[in-house]
Amino acid sequence: MELAEAKQVIERALHEKKMLLIVGACKAEYWGRAASKLPQGKRLLVCKGDGSFALHQNKLLRPTNYMMNATYSLNHDPSKSELVLEARKTNPKETIKVYFESIEHVYASDMDLGKSDLRLFGTEKELSDQLMQGLDFIEPGLRPVKQENPLRTGMIDILAEDAQGRLVVIEVKRRLADYDAVTQLRRYMEVVKKLKGKETRGILIAPEIRSTAKDLLEREGLEFYKIDFEIGNPRAKIKGLEKKQKTLFES
Repeated sequence: MELAEAKQVIERALHEKKMLLIVGACKAEYWGRAASKLPQGKRLLVCKGDGSFALHQNKLLRPTNYMMNATYSLNHDPSKSELVLEARKTNPKETIKVYFESIEHVYASDMDLGKSDLRLFGTEKELSDQLMQGLDFIEPGLRPVKQENPLRTGMIDILAEDAQGRLVVIEVKRRLADYDAVTQLRRYMEVVKKLKGKETRGILIAPEIRSTAKDLLEREGLEFYKIDFEIGNPRAKIKGLEKKQKTLFES
């Protein structure tokens, strides 16, 4: 495709906020919180109606360069035989320029920006909601006290009490629990112990845990409980949780 012809199609697509796909040989430059240069190569540029801008190579999922909420400008200089598409934003101040030496394909499509209709199942909040219905399957006598208990350092997923009257801080992760999850649980537990003046335990609940995180967990005297759940529609279901358990503040 001739660059002059491509310019007309791209300008119209950007003006009409269409989904725009450009395949061609290009190089790129970025200025902002840092600076970078991308050498000449064949790439895919995606521009969306909401100002999303992403330059892809034929590897990896993540784009090489990207920007959100960008505004665009387009310039064709026949003397240089290149088409320059610039994306920029002011807060923070950033600019990406893509210099097309040649363009193979330009595709523009009407796609409704609309509202997001994506619904997530098996979120940590949803799992936490289900755990509030019953903790006895984790440990006999373990009872939920409060959900999303705020602290200065963050939000406790579940505060519970065990059969011996000790407070139990529970941190819920829907995926692999890592080192940060353990340090987060330890921090919350220490704050609760200091505020309440009671013996306090910490339990990390997740489908899996990294070996490094498990080592730290054991050194800190914290506990891990492996949870299994099934993703369904309209909700996820925790395996082993069957009945409603009253909290300490329910009659």
